[in-house]
Amino acid sequence: MPELNPKRLDLARRRRGLTKAALAKTIDVSPRMITALLVGEKQPSILTLHRLSDQLGFAIEFFEGDDPPEPSEDGTSFRALTSMSAKKRDEAFAAASLGMMLSGWLDQRFVLPEPDVPRYQGLDAETAAESLRSEWGLGELPIRNMIHTLEAHGVRVFSIPEECVDIDAFSLRTDGQPYVFLNTRKSAEHSRMDAAHELGHLVMHWKGRARGRDAEHEAAQFGSAFLMPASSVLSQAPQAGSLQQIIAAKRTWGVSVAALTYRMHNLRMLTDWHYRTLFKQLSKRGYRSSEPGGMKPESSQVLAKVFASLREEGLTKADVAREITISETDLNEVIFGLVLTPVASTGQDGASEGGAAPRRPDLRIVR
Repeated sequence: MPELNPKRLDLARRRRGLTKAALAKTIDVSPRMITALLVGEKQPSILTLHRLSDQLGFAIEFFEGDDPPEPSEDGTSFRALTSMSAKKRDEAFAAASLGMMLSGWLDQRFVLPEPDVPRYQGLDAETAAESLRSEWGLGELPIRNMIHTLEAHGVRVFSIPEECVDIDAFSLRTDGQPYVFLNTRKSAEHSRMDAAHELGHLVMHWKGRARGRDAEHEAAQFGSAFLMPASSVLSQAPQAGSLQQIIAAKRTWGVSVAALTYRMHNLRMLTDWHYRTLFKQLSKRGYRSSEPGGMKPESSQVLAKVFASLREEGLTKADVAREITISETDLNEVIFGLVLTPVASTGQDGASEGGAAPRRPDLRIVR
């Protein structure tokens, strides 16, 4: 009988937001037994293994796999990490591990874009954003779809689970592979800025911990400059414009009205008095929490193409989850809001086709 992998048990425990004591109570064993299982001193009985599977919502096969991919806390950008509870942090890290497991599975079946995210050292945020736009051939053009842009350059984009919706976004690199995890339940404008913010961390903060006020300020400045190039805003945004003019203009860059107002002030297109006046109007009209003239949410081009290709093979979302040994619910969480076309959970005959030789389609990303 294959042995339980303690690291997988701990991942499942953290994903469900359970302490060791709570897990012990849930499956009716002593806390000491859970500790022994988590450090590899003991193996569970068949009955205990089934209880772990039932209560944690992971197949028995999940617990018997190799060590799961784990994001490093040192290499992960988390905003307001000090104010985040350990439980929420653990849930987010565990969800990231499941996203990385899906990413690894996709790498075995598809040829996806190679990572192309440079690492700049010693550049200020504005220069770094301009340099990256030049390197990626974006010029001064507005970015039509931020998720597609990231994916075209090899960044894997996944969703933050519902339990962690108080987290805006986070990013990390593992073995050279960059990841961005987005809160897809936010407005499209805010999600685009979050994605650009995390790109700033990947580009500028690769040498050490991407956290702290200075790092967050730099990433925010990068995101603003990346989505709204200075020359573009200076030439197209309404100089000393009214709130309605700025609301109309924000569509050019696909950002929130607050983000464009901030950028215009940063570029000295608005006086301090005008800037404060506009933000008072924004607050009064509720535009700090809701977005006037909102955009449609962005989705993943990679995942859409992947699941379309899998459907042609007769593989369903349930089949994918089964192969990764996670639940379909957990799979849905890491792709929530990123795949707009519904993916059927069963094929026409209720099963996947078997016996076909594996292939790795080359997915082309259109920018």
